Amino acid sequence: MAIAESQIPTWFPFKSAIQGAGDFLLFYARFVREVFKRPFEWKEFLVQCYKMGNKSLPLVLITAFIMGLVLTLQTRPSLVNFGAEALLPGMVSVSVIKEIGPVITAIICAGKIGSRIGAELGSMRVTEQIDAMEVSAINPFRYLVVTRVLAATCVLPVLVVFADTISIFSSYLAYNIHGEMSLTSYFNAALSKLDWIDIIPSLIKSILFGTAIGIVGCYKGFCVDGGTASVGTAANSSVVTASLAIFFIDLITVQITDIL
Repeated sequence: MAIAESQIPTWFPFKSAIQGAGDFLLFYARFVREVFKRPFEWKEFLVQCYKMGNKSLPLVLITAFIMGLVLTLQTRPSLVNFGAEALLPGMVSVSVIKEIGPVITAIICAGKIGSRIGAELGSMRVTEQIDAMEVSAINPFRYLVVTRVLAATCVLPVLVVFADTISIFSSYLAYNIHGEMSLTSYFNAALSKLDWIDIIPSLIKSILFGTAIGIVGCYKGFCVDGGTASVGTAANSSVVTASLAIFFIDLITVQITDIL
């Protein structure tokens, strides 16, 4: 599966980076092929969805709550100076739903989900559990990789929806420290500034973020080569690489949305 070192001249600059990128593309191509093969491991997929969502939701909600409070408290004085305090609910909702909510949630999940996948699969590779599955005529790639990548892809948009809702609610609480507005009126004012062009790109980004987190974590863990020390390296590398992928995907989607 890996690109042979002899295919790349020893003098070529960035040899290891090019070889790693090629190995990752081959890994991703294999994932795409395995997705459409049957039977699909539904039980393992649901178990992974539950684990990823259950362990990530508390931290996502806490972060989103604080995020909405801080954004409102920091922005309100400036809007008051310009006599535009009424625009605060719409500003918060657009900022959170279009950009802050998906990105912050994805970064949190890169730490929680990506590191867990990398460490889990890395440990299974080092202890030869994956090799044992292959000997037992079980497809470890379909059972371990496909289910985890698809689970991360499905779970992240759900977490983003929860994070966006909690952020707007905490913004309402922060707004009422100095003002007075009912919860219904605040949410109506916040949602009135949103359009489908704001919501759909956010959901698409969330799906892409989840796929990136899952595939990077699985690649780093599944392809571990070495002793037990390499498991920690795989977990750490999963977080760093997934975080960079999130920002790169965000940059591309923002550019595409701006063109459209």
